[in-house]
Amino acid sequence: MRTLCASTLLGEFFVIGFAGLVAMKLDDVSQATVWAVCGAGMVLSLLLCGMLGRPGGVQLGWALQVALVLSGFVVPMMFILGLVFGGLWWASIHYGRKIDEAKARWAEQQGRQEQQAQQEAGGATA
Repeated sequence: MRTLCASTLLGEFFVIGFAGLVAMKLDDVSQATVWAVCGAGMVLSLLLCGMLGRPGGVQLGWALQVALVLSGFVVPMMFILGLVFGGLWWASIHYGRKIDEAKARWAEQQGRQEQQAQQEAGGATA
């Protein structure tokens, strides 16, 4: 799950940066405000990559997704991109957990097969 979520967050890092470039051209918002907000979002997306395995990491990721959608009030295209990345975030969590479960089952099965092979090898020499 962490790999998929981190990939989504890394993509968001770039999208937030590009949205900042677009928002810089707006007359309503100062450049300092744009880069303070975008910089905070970019830093948060990178920090979240490392926090995904910790309690609250996924929930903070959801908060970033909501903020991304809400940024559409400043740059309207962000409504669409925010929804796209929200869907990617959900898919990363949902399918990432399924992949993690499948990996755990496979590792357990491999462990049982190795254990069984060792028992058979031990019984053949006795």
